[in-house]
Amino acid sequence: LPAGPDLRHFLRAAAARQPGPSQELPPEPGSTPGAPKVYLETYGCQMNVNDTEIAWAILQKNGYARTKELDEADVVLLVTCSVREKAEQAIWNHLQHLKALKARRPQARAPLRIGILGCMAERLKEEILHREKLVDVVAGPDAYRDLPRLLAVSESGQQAANVLLSLDETYADILPVQTSAGGTTAFVSIMRGCDNMCSYCIVPFTRGRERSRPIASILQEVRMLSDQGVKEVTLLGQNVNSYRDLSEVQFQSVAAPGLSRGFSTVYKAKLGGLRFSHLLDQVSRIDPEMRIRFTSPHPKDFPDEASVLQLIQERHNICKQLHLPAQSGSTRVLEAMRRGYTREAYLELVHHVRDSIPGVSLSSDFITGFCGETEEDHQQTVSLLREVCYNVGFLFAYSMRQKTRAHHRLQDDVPTDVKKRRLEQLIATFREEAARANAALVGKAQLVLVEGPSKRSASELCGRNDGNIKVIFPDAELEDAAERRAPGRAQPGDYVMVKVTSASSQTLRGVPLCRTTLSRAAASH
Repeated sequence: LPAGPDLRHFLRAAAARQPGPSQELPPEPGSTPGAPKVYLETYGCQMNVNDTEIAWAILQKNGYARTKELDEADVVLLVTCSVREKAEQAIWNHLQHLKALKARRPQARAPLRIGILGCMAERLKEEILHREKLVDVVAGPDAYRDLPRLLAVSESGQQAANVLLSLDETYADILPVQTSAGGTTAFVSIMRGCDNMCSYCIVPFTRGRERSRPIASILQEVRMLSDQGVKEVTLLGQNVNSYRDLSEVQFQSVAAPGLSRGFSTVYKAKLGGLRFSHLLDQVSRIDPEMRIRFTSPHPKDFPDEASVLQLIQERHNICKQLHLPAQSGSTRVLEAMRRGYTREAYLELVHHVRDSIPGVSLSSDFITGFCGETEEDHQQTVSLLREVCYNVGFLFAYSMRQKTRAHHRLQDDVPTDVKKRRLEQLIATFREEAARANAALVGKAQLVLVEGPSKRSASELCGRNDGNIKVIFPDAELEDAAERRAPGRAQPGDYVMVKVTSASSQTLRGVPLCRTTLSRAAASH
């Protein structure tokens, strides 16, 4: 993970609403006395948050209890990220702490077992197993079903590993156990892997080829979350808008949709299957009071006639927010990255999106200091940030990853100090433009889904608007617009209409007007 402000950018969609290492859940009520206790820590992206929930669901069914206290644990599992060198270094550093914990464990207790799960396990299996012989279990992203067996093998003192990648594993039959008990938001995985093969990206090598989860199992999970009172679901995948469900025979010969104008791809068009627009349509119909988001899409998969954009515009519970990862503002760098589009094609897509969805909030990813990036290339990225004026940004310095095309064919030739300087300029430019975009909301009413107390003040509440921007407002007694409830204070999961009084690059502040519902707020606009 990057340091400083970029870490907040990278994790804002997940960490702000999901428990981190210091917020693990207590053991499940009614767990078997004497059951082995597992402590789970999650690093990296939202997909890893979801993987943690899947792994815990499997372990829970196999007799494990969960603990939030590291010293109580019999098993410590780290769900890891491999996207950048700093992400892996954080794990190596933490393993040294666990080594000390393992060494001072009382002899009367069974030895502490340590497991590395996820992308780092997939990428560095041999090094993890042989470096200081500290790790007992290694499981890749497609091997979580095998965790009970691997842990059983490790009880005898043997190391155990499974990093086989699958062409069909989606964990469709496993309902993840939500790690944020009583939470208002949840992530739902709809597909795994990626076929895009961007030259900088390790994901195809750590998570494998694209495969989509059947729509029926996704709808089942979303209904379950709705029944639990969850008010916002984010559909997750490495490339959600290339989703295609092949489980229904009658849809296996459906023609492949075209790409966005001016976009290309390294793989052949894939025939058959129910597409993302069908899934989004079905999910949005489950609960009119549940917000729906999705991440991450690829810009190439928003064709001109895209019904996805039409659905976002028409459905009141699909957030008017899109993630359009640009990565660079230079056509030359985009070609080296194998992104499949030019700067001009990307900007044309942005204009098309804004014409289709008035008031849409846009976010993006950018990598600075990629192989061969010149100062002119960098300035083109700066100018793209200014031209598009994103509301949310995820900004990183390039980190070369083994196995990628860039590692085999390109030179990581931009000095570290230059990467740092360019990243600082991108962050400053993004913040300036985001502050300008958010300032346009001052004086306007925003519908906010309350997530809980503000971290900085117990007298304030925090939530997010439709555009996924954090909104902070006083915790005061409020009228209910629908007049179904007596006046009272807003609770997590409530929708509150807030009039914005000030804005920064990352946060809106305002005064609460009333409690309301998602449907009522949509009808009044």
